[in-house]
Amino acid sequence: MTAETVLSNARIVLEDQILTGSVLIRGGKIADVSEGAARTGEDFEGDYLIPGLVELHTDHLEAHYSPRPGVRWLKMAAIQAHDAQVVTSGITTVFDCLRMGSDEDGGFEQGEMREMADALAQAARENRLRADHRIHLRCEVSTDNVLAHFQEFENDPQVGLVSLMDHAPGQRQFQTMDQYTLYYKNKRGMTDEAFAAFCARQQALSAKYAGPHRTEIARACAERGITIASHDDATIAHVEESVGFGIRLAEFPTSFEAAEASHAAGLSVLMGAPNIVRGKSHSGNIAARDLAERGVLDVLSSDYVPFSLIHAPFVLSDEVESVSLPQALAMVTATPARTVGLNDRGRIAPGLRADVVRVHRQEGIPVVRSVWREGRRVA
Repeated sequence: MTAETVLSNARIVLEDQILTGSVLIRGGKIADVSEGAARTGEDFEGDYLIPGLVELHTDHLEAHYSPRPGVRWLKMAAIQAHDAQVVTSGITTVFDCLRMGSDEDGGFEQGEMREMADALAQAARENRLRADHRIHLRCEVSTDNVLAHFQEFENDPQVGLVSLMDHAPGQRQFQTMDQYTLYYKNKRGMTDEAFAAFCARQQALSAKYAGPHRTEIARACAERGITIASHDDATIAHVEESVGFGIRLAEFPTSFEAAEASHAAGLSVLMGAPNIVRGKSHSGNIAARDLAERGVLDVLSSDYVPFSLIHAPFVLSDEVESVSLPQALAMVTATPARTVGLNDRGRIAPGLRADVVRVHRQEGIPVVRSVWREGRRVA
């Protein structure tokens, strides 16, 4: 006999409305959604029932693995710590970012991220994980070794998303030198001469490698059916290049012009949930809230604070009149799932995976009370 779970007296957040009622879970899937309180089951006492969050871009696993400069934590322990934090933030599907390509700016040795991916696969086999973990390869296309790192994942089915990024100064994220100076010169205590030489080296690497590496990685992803993301597009030319590569996700556009052009071209525009919570970008670029007001914000990612992914939709629906709570939550559930082709999750509807979260809101900040993944309670 298939086990059943009834979640009753909940404010169920659907894509277009909030329904007070109950949800029946059977065999790991949503079997029924009905209005009104069920006579049996877990009483939600009016708490929200929302779809499990879908996280497309988080650097958090790398932060657990390398918590201080030069420190490497045990991979399995880092994975389990990361998993615990994302699940208790309501995230049931997470694309863990692994950096491809290293240089004097940072990164990992060749083979390190391959070992991390192997540890993720092992953790899943051994039932250590509560969330569904997939891999997002962050390809720093301006590095000379990014292709060698990328090729280590040639046959890895865990890879579902690849982003093409170039953090050289004077363009994209760092169109002006103010933030780049703060990021590198001031934090690292460089002299003017050392900083100028560093910038020149980074720009030379970008000029030599970014174009051909971007093209080669995009070609390989197209052949394998992997979703591709642009990163920090700033101009119409950047967006046109992205469209030409078949890119479906525009991560962190740095100008209104690029965000609006990306959205108009059918790309899902992604911005950071911390940007919403803080009300501004940490790197001095455009505010995600302004994109939401213009109707061109599609997806949020937690980036560097996992809990921001559950917090930001409530902030957004409170502060932007044109965005309802169902619309805001779709930015962290249905839309990211569709963008990467995961059409079996991200919504509360019969036949879909029972990835759901009980949320209570207290003094403006959401409290994650329970989490189910494929019908099994994991938090």
